[in-house]
Amino acid sequence: MKNFLKNRIAELHNVTWPTRKQAVHSMITVLSIMLIVGVFLGVVDYFFNEGILFFLNR
Repeated sequence: MKNFLKNRIAELHNVTWPTRKQAVHSMITVLSIMLIVGVFLGVVDYFFNEGILFFLNR
């Protein structure tokens, strides 16, 4: 177990971590895509709901 943990710590030192600017840029990109997809799915859901209600109330 000691050797396993030692190897994991050594691997973490070899990781290239993103800069603060890169992390913020990635976060903004992800949040923007989430917002766009959320709005798109909300609009699609609304129109499907209205279409179903239209055919059920015919």
